[in-house]
Amino acid sequence: MIRVAIVGVGNIASMLVQSVMMYKSTGSFEGVMTENIGGYRVNDIEFVAALDISRRKVGRDLGEAIFEHPNIVPKFFNVGRLGVVVSPGPVLDGVAPHMRDLFDPIEGRVDLEDVVDLLKSSRADVVINLLPVGSEEASRFYARASLEARAAFINAIPVFIASDPEGLWHRLYREAGIPLLGDDIKGQVGATILHRMLVRLLHMRGIRIEETYQLNVGGNTDFLNMKDEDRLYSKRISKTRAVTSVIPYGDELERSGKVRIGPSDYVPFLGNTKVAYIYIKGRSFGGAPVTIEAKLAVDDKSMASAVLVDAIRIAKLAMDRGHGGVIAGPSAYLFKHPPIQAGDDEIAYRWYMDYIEKGLDIGINNSGQRIK
Repeated sequence: MIRVAIVGVGNIASMLVQSVMMYKSTGSFEGVMTENIGGYRVNDIEFVAALDISRRKVGRDLGEAIFEHPNIVPKFFNVGRLGVVVSPGPVLDGVAPHMRDLFDPIEGRVDLEDVVDLLKSSRADVVINLLPVGSEEASRFYARASLEARAAFINAIPVFIASDPEGLWHRLYREAGIPLLGDDIKGQVGATILHRMLVRLLHMRGIRIEETYQLNVGGNTDFLNMKDEDRLYSKRISKTRAVTSVIPYGDELERSGKVRIGPSDYVPFLGNTKVAYIYIKGRSFGGAPVTIEAKLAVDDKSMASAVLVDAIRIAKLAMDRGHGGVIAGPSAYLFKHPPIQAGDDEIAYRWYMDYIEKGLDIGINNSGQRIK
């Protein structure tokens, strides 16, 4: 069994909890990316703790809280009561000013010790950070709490913890012998994956890419939160580097302003459907132009949850093996902004499978950089 604590009982949490309970009930593994990870399957996941700041969710059973406003993931599986009461977390910077009325946060004081005690008493193996984009201070608070509670930490949002350029969190987690995965969860077949594949294909076929954009719109609270451009700094870096890293002149494209990637607008009637518009222009043989335009529409939360169930099991497998610090190979496959980017998704997949099957991970030093 893998005992999981959720930080942020929003739409991803709703999709994740319902999906895990559905797989437990049906015994099917249809749609699961990796059926068996070190002997762990999706039905080995148990939710043992949850934290949120909304008065509509705090104090409620997790099986009820996942359907509370402003969550909009439909009830597709009756999870019932799970016996896990949602506990209050600190607000910090987890709520954008224009979202306060919608989230209706509880303002009571919650200390680090309170959260550490909850994680310890629930005997959580893994903590998942599902806070809103832009929750920089709050994410570091939970990274610290997870470390002190000796639980693996999965940073599913674009705050640079696993990929901290100074390597601080990697060092702390490695010294403690606790796994760390991140940052910014990829989708199962999301805009980032599709964009990377198209750019990589063009580069492999000799096309010189001149400009590209990826514009994303959606109708859930994630997109409403991201209307505040100040909260998007790390998100834009994460999504941009995930794409430009697959070509050798990606940095040059960024510096020239020929790349624009990231959330673009909030369209309420789209709900949890995310629509991505991808445009790539390049030069082919003899300087002839090549243009690709693609549109992808997916359930945003299904895409994230599919990857999270793999990340959870990787984190537990790393705990079993006594591996601390960033689990770098799997992070390169599962996250948009890992400390080590693979220029080719087939390479990232090989790193991922090498870790599952052989316990081999790509080496990184104390600064979080790959060992040559």
